[in-house]
Amino acid sequence: MVDVGDKSVTQRTAVAEGHVTMLPETLALIRQGLAKKGDVIATARIAGIMAAKRTHELIPLCHPLLLTKVAVEIEADEALPGLRITATARVSGQTGVEMEALTAVSVACLTVYDMAKAVDRGMVIGGIRLLEKSGGKSGTWQAA
Repeated sequence: MVDVGDKSVTQRTAVAEGHVTMLPETLALIRQGLAKKGDVIATARIAGIMAAKRTHELIPLCHPLLLTKVAVEIEADEALPGLRITATARVSGQTGVEMEALTAVSVACLTVYDMAKAVDRGMVIGGIRLLEKSGGKSGTWQAA
């Protein structure tokens, strides 16, 4: 693990995104709350938040962080068709939270797939990427 002991404690934030494309019928089923496993969007949101908090257990050499915020937003997008997922992670600490935001998005997407796979095994998870990060020595970064 990288020694971050000499780094300054700063407010650090990261935002990541991803999406799950699916059949229009699957999206309609999810939006109507008719999936057999329950509320897909609410469950995926909780799964993403839980995953962010456990990133250090999933990704080797990640530092355990005392996250001050994790938010997962899930929006239907008829143009995909599917769900767009955005996660924001924040910490006051000595290392960044990019992996926590990316893990939240990834697990939220996987949860959507798991909860709706009975009706649409052809769903595709994609577009997982870091949108922006701020704080620390390297300052602010935004995706093009």
